[in-house]
Amino acid sequence: MSKIHIIGGGLAGLSAAVAAVQAGHSVQVYEAGPAAGGRCRSYFDRELDCRIDNGNHLILSGNHATLAYIDAIGARPTLRPSGGARFPFMDVTTGATWTIAPGPGRIPWWVMQPSRRVPDTKVTDYLSVLALRKAGVQATVAEMLDDRGPLYARLLEPLAVAALNTPPSAALARLLSAVVDETLLAGGHACVPVFPRDGLSESLIDPAIAFLRRHGSDLQTGCLVANLHRDGNRVTGLVTTIGDVAFGPADQVILATPPWITAGLLPDLPVPTEFQAILNVHFLLRHDPGPVGFIGLIGGMAEWVFVKSNVVSVTISAANRYVDLPASEIAARTWSNVQAALNIPTTMPMPKYRVVKERRATFAATATQEPLRPATRTTLANLALAGDWTATGLPATIEGAIRSGRAAAAAL
Repeated sequence: MSKIHIIGGGLAGLSAAVAAVQAGHSVQVYEAGPAAGGRCRSYFDRELDCRIDNGNHLILSGNHATLAYIDAIGARPTLRPSGGARFPFMDVTTGATWTIAPGPGRIPWWVMQPSRRVPDTKVTDYLSVLALRKAGVQATVAEMLDDRGPLYARLLEPLAVAALNTPPSAALARLLSAVVDETLLAGGHACVPVFPRDGLSESLIDPAIAFLRRHGSDLQTGCLVANLHRDGNRVTGLVTTIGDVAFGPADQVILATPPWITAGLLPDLPVPTEFQAILNVHFLLRHDPGPVGFIGLIGGMAEWVFVKSNVVSVTISAANRYVDLPASEIAARTWSNVQAALNIPTTMPMPKYRVVKERRATFAATATQEPLRPATRTTLANLALAGDWTATGLPATIEGAIRSGRAAAAAL
């Protein structure tokens, strides 16, 4: 039987592996790190003495590929039900709060109700979102949207930064349009947040590995693929840190590694070369901060605050401007935002924290980088690419990573 060799055990690689197994193939996954999951995983943090997610990722009910993947690996019971399509916000400079609550249908009747929309906005303001669909190949978010009104500052800008991880002045409008079309413009039924009950690994990674092993496939950690053996336009084997792997005549390979690793294995392949950081700060509280959920912040350093039992996590996207600051300063500045968001007394001292810096969290979603995103197929007949940085039509998101893995498996 032919085998599909998958290099990279992040979400793109695991998605490809699951899709290949579903199609009846034998799969071997090679992961260079000590654990699978890449930028979407959980681990035990010794400083906090508890298990945390390395970052925060918001899954929405409109992320159909992600939910199909979760169903395929039998992980739907690991998800926590949410309270519907509700997105709470707070302006930390004024203390003002509001909640965006899209209605369930595709027709946005909800914008007629002031209690469901951004304060101080008019119904006609929301028509500006449709301008994204007319964006040219180089148009930025800031160019296509009116950045002078409250709708932009209190909803569209935070959404753009979170989805594209790139400042709106440089971020491609058509990538934001793809996200908005599948969520906000699809109606509230596509905007319901979905939370892992325990952690990212417990919902997205561990069940996938268990699925592979139940079906006779495997994942090898601590196995760096250093080179590809080739004969003509085919890959014939792998050079790894634990030994060479020879391919059978019908074996195939999916390269699901970050762009800089992929470029080392395929030097002639154009890949993105500019990246944006994401900062995550995890605080360990001694008290229960309230129900599990999240809140978006305006006017502070923190952009999103996620409450997970007694761990409160802060996310800052498009964080190149902050990534070189000392961890202590990042924690102190975001702790004051957490206090405001969760009504924690200012007299409470900052608790134990962990700052996680992902310097190359995603490719920069700009007009110069978008043409460098390669297609799934390559010039090598038995090699396909996967990764949220490939030409998925989406920005670098969980949904994009999982779609890329499915596309790579289908291509082979």
